[in-house]
Amino acid sequence: MSALPLDPGQLTHRLALEAPNDESDGQGGSLGGWVQAGEVWARIEPIASPSFTDMAGGERAVVTHRILLRHRHGIGAGQRFREGERVYRIRLVRDPDETRRMLSCLCEEEAQ
Repeated sequence: MSALPLDPGQLTHRLALEAPNDESDGQGGSLGGWVQAGEVWARIEPIASPSFTDMAGGERAVVTHRILLRHRHGIGAGQRFREGERVYRIRLVRDPDETRRMLSCLCEEEAQ
């Protein structure tokens, strides 16, 4: 990872931030799916080789990434970033130097 603080010129990916849609379906459940909660400029760093997990009788590839962005409230585990067809599920969010300048998000990309 680069030295802190992050150079804004390194934020070259425009990502949509998505949150789970918890809107009621009127029958005691929720509509499900995802709603866009904003957009961010970020740096995407692959940090591991792909791993494979069994899922419903098939294999699913998971690639782990670190996504770095300017500090922003309201980003947490359970949300995801989207860049076109690529989806990065947020697993962990931290402020690496606790200065509220940037966030480091540990994410998993699901192969489509």
